[in-house]
Amino acid sequence: MFDPSEKLKRLPHRPGVYIFRDAGGRVIYVGKAISLKNRVRSYFRVSSSLSPKVRSMTEKAADLEYIVTDSEVEALILECNLIKEHRPRYNVFLKDDKTYPYIKITMGEDYPRVHITRRVQKDKSLYYGPYTQVGAVHETINLIRRLFPFRSCKDRVLKEKSRPCLNQHINRCLGPCCGLVGRDEYRTMIREVCLFLEGRQEEVVKRLTSRMEEASGKMEYERAAVLRDQIRAVQKVLEKQKIVSGRREDQDVVAVATGDSEAVVMVFFIRGGKLLGRENFVLGGLQGFEREEIITSFVKQYYSSADFVPGEILLQEIQPGEAEVLSRWLTGKKGSRVALAVPRRGEKKKLLEMVERNASLALEEILLARASARDPAKDAGELALRLGLSSCGRIECYDISNIQGAEAVGSMVVFEDGRPAPDQYRRFKIKTVTGPDDFASMKEVIGRRLERCRAERELIGTGQLSTRQAKFHILPDLLIIDGGKGQLSAAVEAMSGAGFNIPVFALAKEEELLFSPGMETPVFIPRDSGELYLLQRIRDEAHRFAVSYHRKLRTKRNLKSLLDEIEGIGGVRKKALLKAFPTIDHIAAATPEELAAVPGMNRPAAEAVHSFFSGRNAK
Repeated sequence: MFDPSEKLKRLPHRPGVYIFRDAGGRVIYVGKAISLKNRVRSYFRVSSSLSPKVRSMTEKAADLEYIVTDSEVEALILECNLIKEHRPRYNVFLKDDKTYPYIKITMGEDYPRVHITRRVQKDKSLYYGPYTQVGAVHETINLIRRLFPFRSCKDRVLKEKSRPCLNQHINRCLGPCCGLVGRDEYRTMIREVCLFLEGRQEEVVKRLTSRMEEASGKMEYERAAVLRDQIRAVQKVLEKQKIVSGRREDQDVVAVATGDSEAVVMVFFIRGGKLLGRENFVLGGLQGFEREEIITSFVKQYYSSADFVPGEILLQEIQPGEAEVLSRWLTGKKGSRVALAVPRRGEKKKLLEMVERNASLALEEILLARASARDPAKDAGELALRLGLSSCGRIECYDISNIQGAEAVGSMVVFEDGRPAPDQYRRFKIKTVTGPDDFASMKEVIGRRLERCRAERELIGTGQLSTRQAKFHILPDLLIIDGGKGQLSAAVEAMSGAGFNIPVFALAKEEELLFSPGMETPVFIPRDSGELYLLQRIRDEAHRFAVSYHRKLRTKRNLKSLLDEIEGIGGVRKKALLKAFPTIDHIAAATPEELAAVPGMNRPAAEAVHSFFSGRNAK
């Protein structure tokens, strides 16, 4: 790791963007800050207090650059642009926007065209998207073609023709090439296409109705009949849309489902209170990223290129302190207020939960599709042959999760015949270890698991326990430790103390090598093999299971410790608040009215909680 001391001294207390480069000069991370000095210095604290991702990034960093801006919003825009340009390894980023399809309306032409493109340019055109599935774009184009008679010819400058084409004869084009429609009337129709794509179909109906009545008043009955048919077609589309809000508001609802190295971000589009559709985005290389970081980065990148921004964006989570600057940025982009919210209850919370379920299902489908292309039992058999074992029918994997030793937990996941067996997963709250000692924690977890096995087998032998009631009596064919040689030694010591001899290996994260007791050289597993895929999958599952349990305990501990300091908040109210709000930040951001609405709370208690957190935030 390079010595940043001199550069840290020169960093200003100004908003801006900071850039980390590796030894080869490649950009590996881009971030923004309201104070460059404070933010960058936080990366060089005691390493044990940093996340694994940040530790890895700072270890590879060989240089630091920064760019000062006039405001945090300007820093945010610059950050988005630099991430798109450099695609840094340690940032969350979408695929290059040019790979996503958009619907383009060529407003720079007298008679605009509507077509699909994958290139977003500054050419006076309007772009709607991005879409993740090209099939959805074609469906949308076909639908608006049936509803609006815009031209489908590819001429940028419209060439005059002596007679109209077939599309004009079947009322699929107004015939501007033959002078059958004027420029203003054609562009009026195009503006209605734009309203439709923005989800404002009811406004389209009003405009079409006004035009129909105007045509009828002028006794242009044929034109009025065409507009009447258009109105009916649009109304049929409206009837199929699900109403999700009685307030007729425009919203995007964003949630993420995370695996260990990839995630699916789902966006639901609500226009005029009706659900129009959804898009999901698959993000890879996310090991070590928290959900709030993924969502915050997604919002920055997605809306930097989105043509339409709704008045409200509902988010599953967001990084503390980011909501206000993102709201200011999007408000400037839209030209009217844009609110970002993390719903905690009510209809918006239910809506967000629906999006979360859809994101989880999408991620599950992706993982299942990938897994279905393999034969897990065959992978397990090949792994057994490579390791010289008679069988890998049952594999157990263990991981430890803690932050500076706080709320340390261990996880045990089980795969049978290469497939996960979630009903046999177990989790352990570390009891005998003080401080951040992963080795001792691993020894405790393995020791407790094996002692339970011994005790249950004795009870089964005396008839005091049935195999259906037992949870630990089956031993694995292979035991995998998520970690290096230190964790491996701890596991071996625990097995020896319990009197068991089980084949055990440690899987090192970055090198993906298997270490075994007594072997000087690790076992190399081919990168593209099913054996390595199986090992990575079980290791990632153990990590996910441990982290989810640790996060749950940590959240409850932090909330309880703070709530204990507030006068008037006893056990019942504390329990109610813990149930209503998932994190400290959510309670701190809640209004007195929202706090008072929690069962068991009243106005004075809500004011006490609100004052307590307001005082903390002011410090």
